Amino acid sequence: MSETSSVSMPMDTYGSINGGSSSDRAKLMPTKSRPDEPEACDDGVGDRGLGLLAQSRSQRRLESGCYFADGVRRVDFVIVWEEDLQRADDDPEDPWEQRKAVYRRRFEGNLRKVGVQMEEETSTSEKKKIHFIKLFVPWDVMCYYAEDLCLRAPLQAHSHPADNWSGKVLKSLHIPNVMEQRVPNQPLDYYTCPFRKSKLSKFLGSDDQDTYFSSTQRHQVAYEILATQVYGKRKRAEVGIDRLLEEEVYSGAFPLHEGPYELPKDYQPEDLNARQILNAYWAKWGLWYKYQPLDHIREYYGEKIGLYFAWLGLYTAWLLPASIVGIIVFLYGCFTFKANVPGNEVCDSNMTYKMCPLCDEAIGCKYWYLSDICMFMRISYLFDHPGTVFYSVFVAFWAVTFLENWKRKNASLAHHWDVMDFEEDEERPRPEYSALCSSYERNPVTGNLEPHFPNSLRIPRIITGITCIIIMMVIVVIFIIAVIIYRVLIAIPLFQNPLLRSQASTVASGSAAIVNLILIMSLGKVYEKLAYKLTQWEMHRTQTEFEDQLILKVFIFQFVNFYSSIFYIAFFKGKFTGYPGRYIKFFGLRNEECDNGGCLIELAQQLAVIMIGKQIINNCQEVFLPKLFTWIHRFTKGLNWSRSQEAEASRCQADYQLIPYEGLFEEYLEMVLQFGFITIFVAAFPLAPFFALLNNWLEIRLDASKLVCETRRPVSERAQDIGVWFTLLDVIVQLSVISNAFLIAFTSEFLPKELYKYQFDSELHGYTNFTLAWSPANSTAQPCRYKAFRGEDGHYTMFYWKLLAVRLAFVIVFEHVVFFISRMLDILIPDVPEVLQVKIKREQYLAKQALMDAETLQSQRLQLQTDAEALVGGDSVARA
Repeated sequence: MSETSSVSMPMDTYGSINGGSSSDRAKLMPTKSRPDEPEACDDGVGDRGLGLLAQSRSQRRLESGCYFADGVRRVDFVIVWEEDLQRADDDPEDPWEQRKAVYRRRFEGNLRKVGVQMEEETSTSEKKKIHFIKLFVPWDVMCYYAEDLCLRAPLQAHSHPADNWSGKVLKSLHIPNVMEQRVPNQPLDYYTCPFRKSKLSKFLGSDDQDTYFSSTQRHQVAYEILATQVYGKRKRAEVGIDRLLEEEVYSGAFPLHEGPYELPKDYQPEDLNARQILNAYWAKWGLWYKYQPLDHIREYYGEKIGLYFAWLGLYTAWLLPASIVGIIVFLYGCFTFKANVPGNEVCDSNMTYKMCPLCDEAIGCKYWYLSDICMFMRISYLFDHPGTVFYSVFVAFWAVTFLENWKRKNASLAHHWDVMDFEEDEERPRPEYSALCSSYERNPVTGNLEPHFPNSLRIPRIITGITCIIIMMVIVVIFIIAVIIYRVLIAIPLFQNPLLRSQASTVASGSAAIVNLILIMSLGKVYEKLAYKLTQWEMHRTQTEFEDQLILKVFIFQFVNFYSSIFYIAFFKGKFTGYPGRYIKFFGLRNEECDNGGCLIELAQQLAVIMIGKQIINNCQEVFLPKLFTWIHRFTKGLNWSRSQEAEASRCQADYQLIPYEGLFEEYLEMVLQFGFITIFVAAFPLAPFFALLNNWLEIRLDASKLVCETRRPVSERAQDIGVWFTLLDVIVQLSVISNAFLIAFTSEFLPKELYKYQFDSELHGYTNFTLAWSPANSTAQPCRYKAFRGEDGHYTMFYWKLLAVRLAFVIVFEHVVFFISRMLDILIPDVPEVLQVKIKREQYLAKQALMDAETLQSQRLQLQTDAEALVGGDSVARA
């Protein structure tokens, strides 16, 4: 960083790559907001209409870097463009650069027409000159847009004591609450209503125009203005800052952080800025066991991000009991596996049971003995014992109760943050939607004219999007078939090797799982970009509708992408193989059989590789990729400064070094897919909630640190809930009940063992021999055994049909019992806590009383005015 200055540019050359002066002068860019507003002066002092503040206050504001040069006007947004000095020297007449300069002039001219005031700051290096255009939205413009956007205005402050059920439980047990922490500068809580300029005197703090609107509200208004201004032809959708960023007309657009995140050496907690408070009391790794400061998060980043971290925190807390029970179930298997009679029979069988080859003898597969897989049979018991049935039922009830608890938590937060009716009453059309719509219709709720896109045009686009989803899912199925063929082909040479024969299936399945994970991650990235473009093309009215459609597209694909191979192993692999002499073949190859120890242990292996592998990859990406992208960004922009230069950098320059925030989509998708892993297949992998808990403790602090320290500040967004993600979670819970019922019935050995106990031996003696059938005569070179309930002629035995009836009955009973109890929990647990219902009714009553009092007071004033006029009239008559 060789030079940093604030300079002015003449109106006729501003935006040109050759325009501007190189002198170190600080001036405002010429602006005239509205006819009734004073023009911005160009003498370096600032608007006289804003008045003069105390010098100490101005100096303190200038040091924060979040204000204009006058120390009065706050920087509401920053847009950045770069000038390539080397390219300017080599090719000053580059047509695309000239075109971009025209776009900038038009765009910034339209911003001035709206009333936005600007100031420029530049940073020059050897390669580039970076222009930071700081934007300020004046009071009148803020009031107009605040009313248009239905921003909330404070009416009355009130206390909101912290309410935490875990804190209450610990307090009742007289146990110190180590999770609690005192966070300074607790945000105030207000009764609010939609902002109306005509009622300005009724709102708290309306006498101070500088601080009346919060920083997040100012960012929302500034972004709304930026997103709706035209820079080219509207028919070509040349509208808004997002399109300009895509076309690289600007290289950045962001609100500023409120100062640095590093903590000073000596400080009082109350003197820290909002970003430092979040860094000290939220983003530190050592705070993994502390409550999150949700009110501070919401105040700095908005309700949407606040709700995400509230949901993630509650989900992580609820994983703790599920993890403890899962560990207990797993330990029960560890302590009792020596008493597993079928496992002991396998290990003690030596050469008693000669098993048929697991692939065709013609390609070199050999006979093997059941005792070769002794270790795998013992390991399989850890994931397949009576405790896993209990745990499946427990997790089903756990998931339903968690969702009910979140609905109550969500309602409390929505009321506390005043967003309970946001989506229904206050959400406006997306700026991109408004810009691209050519017709208008009256909103049936508000009665206002709004941009409208006909359903006759949208429906064909939606059908096209559905077709793309189906095509991508077919591609996923093709890749799964390819992985299956790979597994079969890899297993053949392994079976031919005497040293690797016992581990052949395990090695083939493990390597196939890794290949499958790589394909899953690659296809997911490609489809997410495609889904985003399709959803933009479909023209959805509000941001909520847009995000819901995008989420549905991506989730449906990712669900098939991540879970299809697992569903195959759980419910199809080894079920349609045939028997010696009449094997079912697929593309000329024998259909796959389950690995040594059964399909359940292979399912557990697949779950562990995909779930844990995905978590490791995602966490590594979140740790290293932001640092890598930051280094690349600094290197390409010429921002590789020394520590002394970084200390001297302005707030604009410091924030421009950071990478843009990519939103919550990936974070939610990762957590919802994880929720599916720990519920849909929990019968096969009881340790899944424990690994999810470890990941989430890390995930919260990773996301917090990334937000506070490594990314630019995102634009605050309002939301009343987590949107369609909750619906997807509910669908996963319902699917998990069905999945675990079939998993226990058809993949686990639980029901065959129970039926054998009932019919033959309660101690399971002889069970191993009972489950092995003899190969039909002349079907193999040597007599051998294979796992099936079949007679010597290959037909199913009566025990098989009895077992099938028991399995179907189990599925029906399991589903109905769990669904019934889950439904009862849903009915008995109200979505809105009773205390909150009373509070809402109380507030509605007080609002009506206040309205009645206001009307009574107004009528009294009118009556007094009438009486006074009558009295004055009577006196006049008397004098006459």
